[in-house]
Amino acid sequence: MAHGITIDEQISAIQRGAVDLLTIEELRGKLERAAMAGQPLHVKLGLDPTAPDIHLGHTVVLHKLRQFQELGHQVILVIGDFTGMIGDPTGKSETRKPLTRSDILANAQTYAEQVFKVLDPAKATVRFNSEWLGKRAPEEIVTLAAKYTVARMLERDDFQRRFHDGRPIGVHEFLYPLFQAYDSVALQADVELGGTDQKFNLLVGRDIQREYGQEPQVVLTMPLLEGLDGVQKMSKSLGNYIGITEPPREIYGKIMSLSDQLMLRYYDLLSDIENAALEEEKRRMAEGAANPRDVKKALAREMVTRFYDSTVAEEAEREFERMFQARGVPDEIEEPRVYLSGQGNGPVWVVTLLVQAGLAPSNSEARRLIQQGAVRVDGERVSDPNRRLTTSESHLLQVGRRRFARIRPENLLRSC
Repeated sequence: MAHGITIDEQISAIQRGAVDLLTIEELRGKLERAAMAGQPLHVKLGLDPTAPDIHLGHTVVLHKLRQFQELGHQVILVIGDFTGMIGDPTGKSETRKPLTRSDILANAQTYAEQVFKVLDPAKATVRFNSEWLGKRAPEEIVTLAAKYTVARMLERDDFQRRFHDGRPIGVHEFLYPLFQAYDSVALQADVELGGTDQKFNLLVGRDIQREYGQEPQVVLTMPLLEGLDGVQKMSKSLGNYIGITEPPREIYGKIMSLSDQLMLRYYDLLSDIENAALEEEKRRMAEGAANPRDVKKALAREMVTRFYDSTVAEEAEREFERMFQARGVPDEIEEPRVYLSGQGNGPVWVVTLLVQAGLAPSNSEARRLIQQGAVRVDGERVSDPNRRLTTSESHLLQVGRRRFARIRPENLLRSC
């Protein structure tokens, strides 16, 4: 247990940025008993490895878990290798396609490597829920299912909408929150964390623990982090994300692109800065005594340091300043191979180069970027989407402020 920290101080740290804490009184009681016994709380987070990569949105809950670690408590990461084969129905308008076991295990390995960029592995235990769920006899599954009613399940918003709209709900989807709840029983969880979209599942955990004669877990939900657009939740499919394995300059540059208001929200949910210090920064910004750009730089440094190290963070900052304050270009620029089909040996359409270099996903998007003035060739803005470039010399392509590619003649591969 952390020494010199009062129960009130622990609760204050745990509450920061949280949406729901059910209940504070129960948490206080658990913390007091843990302190008296000299035993840490068991703090649980379930992760279904549905995708291989983690972005900053995922780390909101991980950051809160790390705060529990720093307060002296034991974190238990539950990898849903069993539940992942069902598929969490949370927020889904139709039955989710289950993952194969090989997909789950491959994603789980990547998750494990990435989560410990945030968490202290010495104060965390990783468990796979197939350890207990995979060994339940059929009669035990029936007993578990008997502890909850269909009416209670249909109180869940997404189930309710699908039922009223006549969209199918698989019986196995009702099992998902019950299995997640049984994870808490198997681990005797004191606290379970999740995003606000997980609140129903976490509350089921409290009910099922009571059914098995255990003290119910405290439920702590964290908000879903908005992406770079400041509107939609962070998502790879929406392209508004910051991946924690992205190059340092990308992480740094994307954070610097945040609005001032969104930057403060990222501070609340992701930064290690003390509450009092953050409030002081907010006050100084409001009074014009602090430049929001400098406050944003500090956040960008902190995030790059977390996922890499302080030296890399300083290099990313110097490169950012060189690129955007001194209007320079990065030291390292991708030099992709470009495959040109049916282009002959003459000049090449700039739209083709943008797509082949990975700077635009399609010809239509490349045209749109040009029309918006977001594309430069050799430092000059391109306004004509029909422009063609000679292939006997190198060209520096730039999209927006941070994305570059150098096209060299020797990297042009043609086929007729």
